[in-house]
Order: sequence, then C-alpha cells, then structure tokens
Amino acid sequence: MVKSSYTSFLQEIRGLIPQDRIYTDELRRLAWGTDAGFYRLIPQIVIRSNSEEEISDLLRLADRYGLPVTFRAAGTSLSGQAISDSILIVAGKHWEKYSISPDHEQITLQPGIIGQRVNEILAPYERKFAPDPASVKSAMVGGIVMNNASGMNCGTHANSDKVLLSARIVLADGTVLDTGNDISRASFEATHPDFYNRICELRDQIRANEELAARIRYKYSIKNVTGLNLLPFVRFDDPFDIIAHLMVGSEGTLAFLSQITMRTEYDYPYKASAMLYFTSIKDACRAVVAMKELSNDNASASEADRKIVKGAELLDYKSLSSVEDPVYLKYKQEVADASGLTAVLTETKARTREELEQNISVIEECLKTFSTYIPVHFTDQQEEYSKYWAIRSGIFPSVGGTRQPGTTCLIEDVAFHIEDLPEATADLQQLIARHGYDDACIYGHALEGNYHFILNQSFSTDAEVKRYEDLMNDVKTLVVDKYDGSLKAEHGTGRNMAPFVKYEWGEAAFEAMKAVKQLFDPKGLLNPGVIFNDDPQCHIKNFKPLPLMPIDEASPAEKVNKCIECGFCEVNCLSCGFTLSSRQRIVLQREISRLKQSGTDPERLSLLEKQYRYPGNQTCAGDGLCSMSCPMNINTGDLTHIIRQEILPKGSLGYKAGDFVANHFAGVKSSLRPVLSLANFGHSVLGTKAMSSITKGMHNVLGVPLWTPAMPKSYKVTSYKLQATTDMSDELQATSTMQNDSAALVACSSVARNSTADKVVYFPSCINQTMGLPKKSPVEQPLVNKMISLLQKGGYEVIFPKDMDKLCCGTIWESKGMLDIADRKAAELEAALWEASEQGKYPVLCDQSPCLHRMRETIQKMKLYEPAEFIYTFLRDKLVFTQTDRPVAVHITCSMRKMGLADTIVSLAKLCSTHVFVPEEVGCCGFAGDRGFTYPELNSYALRKLRPQIEASGITIGYSNSRTCEIGLTTNSGIPYVSIAYLVDQCTKGIDN
Repeated sequence: MVKSSYTSFLQEIRGLIPQDRIYTDELRRLAWGTDAGFYRLIPQIVIRSNSEEEISDLLRLADRYGLPVTFRAAGTSLSGQAISDSILIVAGKHWEKYSISPDHEQITLQPGIIGQRVNEILAPYERKFAPDPASVKSAMVGGIVMNNASGMNCGTHANSDKVLLSARIVLADGTVLDTGNDISRASFEATHPDFYNRICELRDQIRANEELAARIRYKYSIKNVTGLNLLPFVRFDDPFDIIAHLMVGSEGTLAFLSQITMRTEYDYPYKASAMLYFTSIKDACRAVVAMKELSNDNASASEADRKIVKGAELLDYKSLSSVEDPVYLKYKQEVADASGLTAVLTETKARTREELEQNISVIEECLKTFSTYIPVHFTDQQEEYSKYWAIRSGIFPSVGGTRQPGTTCLIEDVAFHIEDLPEATADLQQLIARHGYDDACIYGHALEGNYHFILNQSFSTDAEVKRYEDLMNDVKTLVVDKYDGSLKAEHGTGRNMAPFVKYEWGEAAFEAMKAVKQLFDPKGLLNPGVIFNDDPQCHIKNFKPLPLMPIDEASPAEKVNKCIECGFCEVNCLSCGFTLSSRQRIVLQREISRLKQSGTDPERLSLLEKQYRYPGNQTCAGDGLCSMSCPMNINTGDLTHIIRQEILPKGSLGYKAGDFVANHFAGVKSSLRPVLSLANFGHSVLGTKAMSSITKGMHNVLGVPLWTPAMPKSYKVTSYKLQATTDMSDELQATSTMQNDSAALVACSSVARNSTADKVVYFPSCINQTMGLPKKSPVEQPLVNKMISLLQKGGYEVIFPKDMDKLCCGTIWESKGMLDIADRKAAELEAALWEASEQGKYPVLCDQSPCLHRMRETIQKMKLYEPAEFIYTFLRDKLVFTQTDRPVAVHITCSMRKMGLADTIVSLAKLCSTHVFVPEEVGCCGFAGDRGFTYPELNSYALRKLRPQIEASGITIGYSNSRTCEIGLTTNSGIPYVSIAYLVDQCTKGIDN
C-alpha cells in the first residue's frame, strides 16, 4: 500500500515539476540522506522545489496519499531535523529573493538565502541580520529561523523570535497564509475559522494557567529551543502574530516557511575585544555574571543597546589546549595542574569612539574585583582582535581534527540561568570527565549561559552507544532537575532531544505543544519523529556511519576521513544545487569505499559507481574552494583527483596518452594551433550564429568540446626581439629571433642591456603560449606581448626559462588524476626556473593564476607571483597611474582566493578605475581547465548570477588573471574579459615619462 502511494504520488508530481528536479535514483537519495547531525535516513523521493506554488501542490498531494514530508534548506542542522525516510523537499538554491524597506530597518527574505549573504546585503546601510549562529556563513535563513538558531551576540533579545515581524507559510493542506498581508489574513479567517478560533482558545487557556504562563516566561528568559515555541501565546494577542511566531523553532513540523519579514539590527562601527584569562572556571563565570549587569545610562536606548558587554565567549582549558593558545602553554609550564585556566573572550561595541573607550573603562573597573592571570587588555585594532576570534573559531576544527578515525564529532548545547552559571559550569565539566570523554571541551556563549561541549564519539559498538546514552541521561538530570535549564539552547530539538521534551517542560506545557501540532498537522505528516517522538530511544538509533576510505596518509586527500559532513563546504561548492555538493561526494565515496572493502553488495556498488560518474566526477571542478569554508580545511577536489587516478591507472590507454603528451609537450601544443586556426577560419566564413549552432550540435551529439565566440585564435611565442618606441605607452612590436643555445632567453629592449635594471623571470603559461586573442577582442596584443610591454615600461629586464615551450606546471595532468606526471612536469619547471632565476635571485612571474597556485604548491625555493601581486608589489612605484572613470568588473579566480590575493587584484584595479565592480555570489567560474569546453553546463551554472549584475551595472569590460576563466566569463557575461595586465597598461605610464 505504502509503495503504491509513493508510485502514485511520483506519477502526479511529474506533471508538475521537471524531471531534473525529482530524484529517485540510489545515488542521490543516499546523498540527501545526511545533514550535519549524526543520524541518517534515506528518503524515498527528493524534490528540489523552486516556488511556493510547487510547495502547495506537493503538500496537497502528500496529504491525499498520507505521505510524510520533510523540508530542508542548507542541511547544517545538528539534531537530525533535516533528514527523512519519506519525501524530502529541498528549498535552497531557488529560494534567494529578498527586498529591503526604504528605511533599511526591515528585510523580507526567502528561506534559501545564506545568513552571511543577508549581512552583505545590509552592510552598506550599517545594518545586519540579528541572528548570528556560528554557521551563519553556511546556514540558510529558513533553517536559522525554523531552528531559532542564535549565536554569540544576539542572545534572546535579538533571536529570530524577537525580530520576526511576519511570515508567509504553506500549511499541511496546501493553504498559503501571509500573516503580514491584510487580504491573506481575512481570507484565512474566512476559510479556516476553526483554526483561527483554536489559536485563540490555546492563547486564552495558557494565559489562564498562571503557573504555566510564568514557567513559559522563565524558560524563555534564557536560550531555549526544546520543543515548540510557546512564548507567542503570552507575548501576543493577535492570532496571526501567534501563528507567525509559532514557526520560529518549529523545525518544519507545523508548516513550510516560504517568506519571512524581520527587523534588521544596527551594526556598531566601533568594536573592541579582550581575551581575559582566569585561573578557575568558577571565577571566569563569576566575572561573566558581573559583566552582564553592566549598562550605560542612556535612557532612550533599548535594554539591549544599553548593555555594555555584547559578547562573552568562555573557553575552558581543553579548548585552549586544542588550539595551542600561547597563554595556556605558558601557564601550563608554571603550574602542576593547568585545568583551571579559563579564558573569556569579551566584546564591547559602540556608536562612537568616545563611547567605546568609556565602555572599556567600565569593564576594566568591574574586573578589578577579579584576579586575572594576565592584565586585562582591550584592543580596537581589527588585526589584533581578529586573532582572538580566530582562536575561538578554531576550537571546533581543532578538536574534531584530532578525533580517532571512524568517530564523529558531536556538539551538544545546553543553557543555564545566569545566576547558576558558576556552579553549573563546574558541574558540567566534571560530569563530562566522569563519563570518560577525556578530549571533550566546553566553550560557548557564557553571557547567555549557553555552552557547547564537543565530544569525539564512536557509535560502532553497543558499549559506545551506551556510554553516550548514559551521558545524555546525566546531562538531562543536571540541566533539568538541578538547574531547570535548557537541554537545547540553539541547535534544535530534532531527534536528538525529542525523548526529553516532556521531561524538561512538564505535562501542561507538553500538552500545549501537542495541541499546536495537532492543529497545524492533524495527520502528523510534517517532519514526523522530530520534536514529537514516541520512541524513548530514538536519539540512539539511525546513526550515520563514517567508514574510513583507504587513502594514503601522505596524500592531500587523506583529510577527507576527518569530514563530519557538516555542510559548511557547500557555500563554496559551485556544483551544489546543480549535480552534487562537496559534502555529498564524500558521503557517496564513503559508501562506495565501504562496499568495495566489504564485498557485500557488488550490484549496488556497480550501480553507485555508474551513477556517480557524471554528477560526482565529471562535474566536480576540483577548484578547492570548498576547503576555504570547511572547518577541517578538506579539499574535496583532492578526493576527485584520487578517483580520476583510479580510473586512469598506470598502463591504461588514457595514462599512456597523458604520458605521451607530457614527453612531447611542445609538439602537442604545435598540433593544437592548427585546430584553433581552423576554428577561427570557420568563424570567419560561417559567422557567429551559424558557427555556434553547428558546434553546439556537434558537442551535443558527438561530445566534442564546445566552441564559443570567445574561443581564441592560435598563438606561438617564437622570439623576443622587442623594439621600444620613444613613448613607452605605445604598443611594443614583437618580431622573431630565437636563442636556443642560451640558458635563458632574454627579451631585449631599451632597458634590457642595462646591467642595473631589475630582472624578472617570466614564464608564460602553456595556454598563453598557445592561445592568442578571440576574433572579436577589445585588446590588440596577445597577453605575452602585453606582459612584456608592461614589464619593460616598469623598467624590468625580462628573462625566459630555457625550452619553455616544453614546460608546464602540471595542472593539466593533476586535473585528470595523473598525479605522478603532474609532479614530474612541476619538477621540470622548477629546474628551469631555478636556472633562469640564478638560483632564486630574481622573482618569477607566471601570467595564469591557477598555474601559479600549483607552482606555489610544488615549488618552495623561489618567490613566485601571478600578474596582480607582481604588479602591485614591484611595479606600483615604477608606474604612474591615471584612473579611468569607466566602470570595470573584476573576477577573482578561485586560485587567487586560495592564495589570499583577492584583495590584491581588487586594490590593483582600483588604482586604475574609479568604479571597480566585483559581482556578488560569483565564486569559481566552473571552467576548471578544459571542463568549460567539455561540460559547459557546469560553467554556465556557476556563472548564472553574473550576467544580470553586469547588465544592471552597465559595465562593458571585465578583468581577471586566468585565460581559461576569461573564456567562460566572456561567454556567460555578455562582455569581454581579459587579463588585469591590459587594464594596468592602459592606465599607466613609466616613471621616466
């Protein structure tokens, strides 16, 4: 019966939703069966929704067939609330619209916008998104609100519940209600009178029970997300306000949240932080209690605004040890027992510098009554206090990174009332130690009485599961019975705390919660098992397996085994929302690896490997940006390279072809030039429209690389006899002479023979040695010529490595999984550059940032630069810059981001133009070497948000520092992209001129 219901449901939704957004295959169901928590359920059907109308239709059909539904945004939740063994509806990438009120004090958001993106939107108006969970850079608004996730500063005064103004929701029967719209409210009251009246009845019943109403106020005076949110019944009279606020913390158990309007928060411009060290955890907590009471005398300000201390993050000694905090290491040498040392990272904010200084004085005066290990020192210098916050941020990855292979890293969170903090904190620390969690640490938002404790936990044996169960039972007793605190403060109830909701709240409150659930979801179809679960052991079932992959410890991909599947990587994964995300690739490869090692199900193994090929391997750009938002710095691209290496083992035809190319590189490049020339000839004869149509058809039918109008002509660096004109701003003309018998090829100019001139070794990337300009180009010279011209304008003598037409950094082979060949080519290049630079005497310039990134990874004994950093470092004071008023776009390549040079290329562009535009939400372009030719759909998806921004800005040209990226950018933006070197050359003259 159940199977036939799913079949019927599936048949009907295929008439409503395109097939490419409905997943029923083994691979993607498994991929979507995990979130950041430690549970796994495999959905029967996964649907990527993109509209409220679709959600309404899906819920009506699910209601008709009696099928459970779970909603999911980013999947960064920690308690098992975003997984399902039934129907999983994803509301992420297609739900990113927003609008801001004219006074910027309100913002209306769809659920798929990343929290940090909201902050970026509001930053120009000195406003911010009030909820600030640690996952704000990865979590989406829908999840933040529906879990009532908070963080370091928002406390209870500015969490989602307190800043929410109205909500637009889709109920279980498909009805859409906008609580902020008078017409929608009136319509709902007319069509759902029983629902409306029942809300009023519950409100009145709860208020009439004075003991219950008082308990609700008391419980929500601190952070609390255990169970449904009952606070709206005592805060609001209007039934629609109650309905809207019931959504907060409901974890998808009541309705689908399609839109929310929230108050924005003022973003203080002046900030200061101090790392305070105490020799006992109780003293640290007492200091926090004292600092929480500090407030200024501004009567017109809100209570939250008057609070002087905005944040106080406690770090116990194990937290400090995990990040090798230097103060802790010093203290450890001085005492026999360092377990008392506790740090409190304290922050204050102000509207003016004078107010900030006054705040600091008040805090310092307060702390005089406490003994600190080192003197109190506040700093308002971002470069200083950012180091403190980096320590705070580093605790989770540091503890997680040291866990035993095969274990997972759990983060539990509880909250105590502030007056109980000193004793409760010490009790919690002792309780964790008593259960044998020797590497566990306690840290968190002490100002709000909210702590996280990290456990490195295995669930591989019954004994380990029992140890975890016993710990949680003791935590329940401590938090609830002794201190009447919150078992879940900000991570959501989920499945993890569902058995304890009634225990924490008591009979009356729990019955009120059940009544709300019954009203909104009478059939129990919305996220069943979450918050309400009749199984008292549901929290110790359906654990997520974390099998080890057999990866060599020396391999960069070895870090993959430390992945806890938190999903923080996905915000930087360009294929997330298109095929698979970096997290999902690891999930799937773990299962494939398990099946290979166990040999238990060869048919399923074969199926997963086959289904993985396109979404997992072929559409992984391997750019590594995922590592930049991963707490463990895991680069899933390294895993993809290992997979490709297994596909092309030594001795295979593909490997032999790669080896042949490496050994005959100059000849192979020469053979490619006629192909480029033929394509250019075809373009000239057929025209752009016909050529595009023909080549697109060939790509679709035959799989040949896709030609676009941005495809360059052929080019060959044959010689370097450069004739300088009297005006160095004029173009330099290249003619031909080759010096094959010299150790280095020198570009001659009016300064080249000057023995006092600065020298640079210039290695044009192999792609720029082969590819020239496209047929319609805004510039006249190929990049190599232009680069030489610019270097000479700056007074540099240019040296080329010997036999450079045979040289390559190895990226080509690395991307294909031929890692040994890639390293061999890198070694050849290193030897040639070492000789040309006279053993590292001169800097080395490569004109392609991805190539330079690999060179820096493999070549350590020379100073290596790509164009932007070289120009900014060495040519800036040798050139006279004249800014143009023409607006320009700048694309920051993934390699520039990984090398920490994003600001450098932007700063360089700003020396040249008064209007530099960096498009928002455009990360890796997805061209990925040659994948823009072979899988152009990946490139197109990665740049889907580029063209609208370019058109809205009226920009006519863009700049970057990667030739292949520029091809894809040109194709997908509607404007030409060229190297940043062209912009610099256009806007500069030599000092002598």
